[in-house]
Amino acid sequence: MEIRKLKAGEQPPLELLLLADPSESLVNGYLQRGLCCVAEVDNSIIGVYVVLQTRPETVEIVNIAVDENKHGQGIGKQLLNHAIQNAKLLGAKTIEIGTGNSSVEQLALYQKCGFRITGIDRDFFIRHYSEEIFENGIQVIDMIRLSLDL
Repeated sequence: MEIRKLKAGEQPPLELLLLADPSESLVNGYLQRGLCCVAEVDNSIIGVYVVLQTRPETVEIVNIAVDENKHGQGIGKQLLNHAIQNAKLLGAKTIEIGTGNSSVEQLALYQKCGFRITGIDRDFFIRHYSEEIFENGIQVIDMIRLSLDL
């Protein structure tokens, strides 16, 4: 597997990005401002992440997704570690990530990679998404915020 920056003019894997964020308008908005990297096997994109500088010396992983048929193979962890290394190269001192209150597997992965919970943005998904989102049989309402000091 190779993880690489999206090439100039190359279309981002929107179907994968929408797995992590169902709002196409939000995804398109941060794609224009962020760095997009993809995981590729045999010329097939199986994972993606987007990092965005949010404040001086701080970047946020605003989207990270793996093809649903490839879950459980460590691809998400490799993408996360690649994003952390890219953040360091960008001169960031902190990397942040947020996920839904129902994202049990993602919360476990982020903490295994050293991220710490820093807060809860109550009603985030109600304020920013017009349709209700459910995951693991739980309504996604609050954003769990995590960060890692680099």
